[in-house]
Amino acid sequence: MTRLGFLLDSDACIGCHACTIACKSEHDVPLGVNRTWVKYIETGSFPNASRHFSVMRCNQCEDAPCMTICPTNALFRADNGIVDFQDDNCIGCKSCMNACPYDALFINPETNTANKCNFCNHRIEMDLEPSCVVVCPTQAIKVVDHDDPNDPVGKIIGREDVAVRSPEQNTKPKVYYRGADQASLDPTRTQIKPDGLIWADMTEYHRRTPELTHHGHPDAGIVARTAYTTAHKTTWNKMVSGYLVTKAIAGGVMLMAALMVLLGHADEQAAVGVVPPMVAGVFLAVTGALLIGDLKQPGRFFYLITRSNWSSWLVKGAYVLGAFAAVCYLWWFGGVIDSSSMIEVLALPAALLGAATAGYTAYLFAQCEGRDLWQTPLLLPLLLARAVVAGAAAYAILDVFMDIPSPDAVQWALLGGVAAVGFLTAVEVASHGSRHVELAMHAMTKGEHKTWFQAGTVLGVVLPAVAVIVALAADISSPYLVAAAGASALVGMWLAETAFVRAGQSVPLS
Repeated sequence: MTRLGFLLDSDACIGCHACTIACKSEHDVPLGVNRTWVKYIETGSFPNASRHFSVMRCNQCEDAPCMTICPTNALFRADNGIVDFQDDNCIGCKSCMNACPYDALFINPETNTANKCNFCNHRIEMDLEPSCVVVCPTQAIKVVDHDDPNDPVGKIIGREDVAVRSPEQNTKPKVYYRGADQASLDPTRTQIKPDGLIWADMTEYHRRTPELTHHGHPDAGIVARTAYTTAHKTTWNKMVSGYLVTKAIAGGVMLMAALMVLLGHADEQAAVGVVPPMVAGVFLAVTGALLIGDLKQPGRFFYLITRSNWSSWLVKGAYVLGAFAAVCYLWWFGGVIDSSSMIEVLALPAALLGAATAGYTAYLFAQCEGRDLWQTPLLLPLLLARAVVAGAAAYAILDVFMDIPSPDAVQWALLGGVAAVGFLTAVEVASHGSRHVELAMHAMTKGEHKTWFQAGTVLGVVLPAVAVIVALAADISSPYLVAAAGASALVGMWLAETAFVRAGQSVPLS
């Protein structure tokens, strides 16, 4: 068995970019993206300043989160231990980019598939060295076989002080650095200054790390300047936050319908039997459209089923959505034939699958190892609370157009849901986690995404809560106030989800 890796000797690196150019030439890498690149940082102050170089690339992890999350096995491990990729399998979901803690993956703008350093595996199979190793003028890039006890590079790693990037992620990287300044390997300790980079224009995708006091992290803080690095685009955005809301509505409205069955209203043909599964079906269809529309290869969406990687929650989620759609159809059919007994039987599976539809994304986000903000254990209860809000909001809006049973139950569900969302959000904001979490939380609540978060909190929690409390206290029979509260809650939910999705990707990983 062979497990190949690299030793990157920063003491020998002169920052010439020969490796970057050789990589681009070898693999026809388009402008604007890189499989490998050289990062420059500067430490100290004039006249005692130093510049340090570090080669950034895929770390060929032993426990590769990109492989785990890839829904179609487009990322796989070759016999020599290299994490390679198959363009023909990639659907362009971009999940691997959020799973990687090293910013190693990118979407190739010409193929619309995910690419990264694959160790020049086509050369390795021909007993040739990777192109970057061949062109490096100072032999700063060395190949190591971690399974060969006599490998001379392996002996260097064994006896000298070497480091890996983001060891706390436990991905077991097989790329080691010798002589690298620790700040070069930890992007939370370097910052691009206001006057920008050398040899590159600043873009919105070059993330500037704020200077924060980190709770419980005495070694944190900005200690160096980033003088040169590549930009990395935000991969998931408004369509993902939109899909979080649409599936919350789909799952939530069936949770409320199941509650109506529990309250003895299974015989309400329109308000329980027919309309809720129709609403759920419409929003499931919108969810599917958003998921497919966000793919870089939307024509390959069916690969989720035909080339499934069952370790990925994208695949599991697709089957959850499919099962939920089937139950919704059966529920609708039971409503059409006015079979309250059939609806009573379906109430429990519909409620469970509705909750699964709303909540499975917590497990998908947990597979995104590079985004610490998304690892919060509060995400699942928060998604479930939002499903209750979304379902109650849908029923409150339906109350304007038709008579619904137990409107008080809908109002209390909406109030309880927004209260739970408010409480969980407050706990999340007040808690302290890793440096990445604190940087992302700062971006969400006080930085570039604070407007989205604040508007989401006001529209999604404060205003709906006040409106429902007024409606309950004044015993207002008109449905319009609560319907307006429901509509506000849905808009606020999307705003808050957008802030959360964006902020999770705001922390530089390289």
